[in-house]
Amino acid sequence: MNIVIPRWVAAIVSLAATVVALAEGGDDFKLEVVTDDVPSARQMAQTASGILFVGSFRAGRVYAVVPAPGAEAEVVTVAAGLTLPSGVALKGGDLYVAALDRVLRYPNIEATYRDRPKPQIVTDELPDETHHGWKYLSVGPDGYLYVPVGAPCNICESADARFASILRMHPDTGETTVYAAGVRNSVGMAWHPETGELWFSDNGRDWLGDDLPPEEINRVQKPGAHYGYPYIHGDDIADPEFGAGHDPADYVVPEVAIQAHSAALGIAFYTGDQFPTEWRGALFIAEHGSWNRSSKVGYRVSVVRFDGATPRYAPFLDVWLEDEKATARPNDVLVARDGTLLISDDLGGRIFRVTHQPDG
Repeated sequence: MNIVIPRWVAAIVSLAATVVALAEGGDDFKLEVVTDDVPSARQMAQTASGILFVGSFRAGRVYAVVPAPGAEAEVVTVAAGLTLPSGVALKGGDLYVAALDRVLRYPNIEATYRDRPKPQIVTDELPDETHHGWKYLSVGPDGYLYVPVGAPCNICESADARFASILRMHPDTGETTVYAAGVRNSVGMAWHPETGELWFSDNGRDWLGDDLPPEEINRVQKPGAHYGYPYIHGDDIADPEFGAGHDPADYVVPEVAIQAHSAALGIAFYTGDQFPTEWRGALFIAEHGSWNRSSKVGYRVSVVRFDGATPRYAPFLDVWLEDEKATARPNDVLVARDGTLLISDDLGGRIFRVTHQPDG
């Protein structure tokens, strides 16, 4: 793969890293910046008309990125003063926002986003622990909302079964059930385009060294299953504090194990037509990057291909880390309506776009 980068983006991404790291696929792609005016950009959701809604982290805001053909995209603040409103999803013309302890609904959002609309409260009874308190939000094929609740610690047990889980939530009443247990810190979910199964990322515990435990990509084949935390990590790594007496066979093993501390966050199956057909069904992963490792890892977008007996994981876009200096932190990936791939960056407040650029 070759990435073609406009000169006006050269200060943001590293061309040297592009040459040595992007060998997956053999195709030509172009990387560009849609906007750099979305502070602490997190999850993205796009309407059929192309308006991109973006959650945030510390900024406490929800944004609308409005396309303007031939001009720079317009950024509108839809909501402000929220606590960690990182998760966003669209359902039936309404925008849902997952903040620290609540899920909000903004009805008929395309008609109201410029007017600072008043939200409806779906629930305000989620745990309010800020440790792993950021949320992701997805609408399932069944019309329910799916929202992870991270563990309130690095490693611990909790009496509240909602911690370290993914919840299935009624979109009107806010009533929840545990859809997946033993999930330490998921900040990415995607529905398989053929099987309808939920796949999700999970970030492993800290302070077991540079290379343990792996980050995980999991799938839900049986609702209510347990994915190991805090007892077993990866396939069979017993936790030194909580693993005694627990059999790895009792827990679901990951579909894909990723380098420890790379912080796999948003994920998306490629379902568009803008990339060549061999990319359809590939799983893109936003790797946010390490914070407590002796040398940095992540800070890139990777991809899992399912064209063989076992999933094949490789870097896709590895241009934001050079000489231990990061210029972006990918947070979410989204297949846009036009088939391009969008990437949010909460370090620089940017939305990137990746477009396939055929030879010639």
